[in-house]
Amino acid sequence: MGKLLWLLVFFAVLLWSAIAPKDYFTWFLEVVPALVAFVVLAFTYQSFRLTPLFYTLILIHCLILMVGGHYTYAEVPLFDTLSEMFDWGRNDYDKVGHFAQGFVPVMVAREIVIRKGIIPFPEWRNVFIVMFCLGFSAFYELVEWWVALATGEGAEAFLGTQGYIWDTQSDMGFALLGAIMGLLLLSKWHDKQLVTV
Repeated sequence: MGKLLWLLVFFAVLLWSAIAPKDYFTWFLEVVPALVAFVVLAFTYQSFRLTPLFYTLILIHCLILMVGGHYTYAEVPLFDTLSEMFDWGRNDYDKVGHFAQGFVPVMVAREIVIRKGIIPFPEWRNVFIVMFCLGFSAFYELVEWWVALATGEGAEAFLGTQGYIWDTQSDMGFALLGAIMGLLLLSKWHDKQLVTV
């Protein structure tokens, strides 16, 4: 994906998500990670250019965040429909977000660890990368908890638990699954792109 197309998609969806979201406070909380990612990528674009796969995955993750910010994770219409069709009992869009929270960062960590030569042994590298992603997911759950404590009722849409008592644990489980799936499905493709950067 070319740089111009990437920017066009990012800002078009960001603008859409900012127009009359369900709740501006929740929108801000959900979209901030995408904005931070954009700033980091913009500042490192010349000095540490990353693979096209990396940039595409980051964009997809940003889009997931923006959609979740616009509707709140508990009220994304497509997943309301799916919930009714399959009798899930809840809107599971947040599980897509948490799966991506493992699937995308695993390639981020993999790219940095390989290119910087931090862990030369592939088996140990994979263990470290998966554990990094699980730690990142756990840290994000702590951030959600801190926001809820600081803001009270206003954070309910951000937490998106929908009354599910195992929401935190299942969120981390989906991130772990995403990290493992990312390594299994994308490593060979990623290796081919790493040769060209």
